[in-house]
Amino acid sequence: MAAAAASPCGGAGCGPHCSSAGAEEDAPAERMGRLSIAAGATTTTCGKCDGGGAVVAASGGAGMCRECFRANLFGKFKLAVTSNAMVRPTDAVLLAFSGGPASRVALQFIHEMQSKAIQSWETSNSQALPAFGVGVAFVDESALSARPEDETKTAIGDMKSIVSSLSPSDKKVHVAPLEDVFSSGSDDKVARLKEVVGMIGDETGRDDFIQCLCMLSLQKIALENGYTKIMLGTCASRIACHVLSATVKGQGYSLPADVQYVDTRWEVPVVLPLHDCLAQELSLLCELDSLKTQQLLDRPCSGINSLVASFVSRLREENPSREHTILRTAQKLKPFSFNKFSANGYHDFLPSRLRPKFQNVDTNESTFSEILCLICGSPFSESELQNLENTKHKAQKKIDLYTAHCCQSCRFQILPSATDTYGHFFSLLPKSWTEKVDAASASSLRDQIEDYLLEDDEN
Repeated sequence: MAAAAASPCGGAGCGPHCSSAGAEEDAPAERMGRLSIAAGATTTTCGKCDGGGAVVAASGGAGMCRECFRANLFGKFKLAVTSNAMVRPTDAVLLAFSGGPASRVALQFIHEMQSKAIQSWETSNSQALPAFGVGVAFVDESALSARPEDETKTAIGDMKSIVSSLSPSDKKVHVAPLEDVFSSGSDDKVARLKEVVGMIGDETGRDDFIQCLCMLSLQKIALENGYTKIMLGTCASRIACHVLSATVKGQGYSLPADVQYVDTRWEVPVVLPLHDCLAQELSLLCELDSLKTQQLLDRPCSGINSLVASFVSRLREENPSREHTILRTAQKLKPFSFNKFSANGYHDFLPSRLRPKFQNVDTNESTFSEILCLICGSPFSESELQNLENTKHKAQKKIDLYTAHCCQSCRFQILPSATDTYGHFFSLLPKSWTEKVDAASASSLRDQIEDYLLEDDEN
């Protein structure tokens, strides 16, 4: 367990917006009673170690002492990382950090795993396996908000102090404005970002589009700085909300892709080690361990996403296990081939008991061949694939191809309502999106005329 820090927040450099700034230091027993997640814990001893002292009522009503509660969460995190081969010794991991409880716990846990790996490497005689590296990234969305610039700078400074308070502090912090996803040749990236977001009439569509840009920004940071994995702080509570909202939006076919531990459809694979942890559990741990959080820059969700979040919150009040129930139900859906790492090299660093899980992967099944949405990256359903094939044969303009490469949900919620503005809308999108369609269409055209091309030796 991390040692308690001298300051209430557990790190140096507290700012005025620190979640623990100004809070009085409660006695551990009083604080644990005040922060109990689930009501109804009748036992006065820990259900795991049978020790005395203060008890936390965690999800499911099981009582645990502070040490066991933390060990339980860390165990879930570590099991997700090891059993799904999320991190190899040779990896450089980029952690998406927002300053909230989920990403703060992910930062703490991956730091502890890295520290242990470094110690093992230093004490090893052979020093054959290096310790993985960790970097931290924050995507600054302030261009789309009316928040004063000094507040944004203060919040970013607080987040940097959180990372620097970890010892050893060798983690690089990347702060990327959201507008940087547009090409460097753009005259005014902020104006371009505001214009393309402003063209989206649907409130839910705008919210989803910004999330897509954030993922693109993380991919850009990772590729430019040599990171091999992107780690998100997405927890079970957030996944449960996504399951319901995706169902409402008609994204049922692509839903299994978003609820797994691993997602390799992106150029830099994405992993979710907090997949089995509830948001309330993570918030509670931040309070108990005095982990400083910074949530000033959090962007509230809107539209369908906001309604679903409120609905899930009410379900949680009735029964905290509802979120896990939603998640378990969604996991019964068959995942896609890109929701696991292939056997190629990944089992080399795994414990022997886990290697068969990856060595027995079907090579044909692990070959990624899905067609993904131009904007959100969702895999295409049969009907969307059929529409794309039909459009390829009769499309007269690039706009038609761009539109056909968007999933039905994006066409309904993100594309402008006026079809005559499609051309301008697609021209504003990040080039990395549209260039993929251009390359695919050029390859398709070559395949169609390949029989009519002369070989070099026939000239």
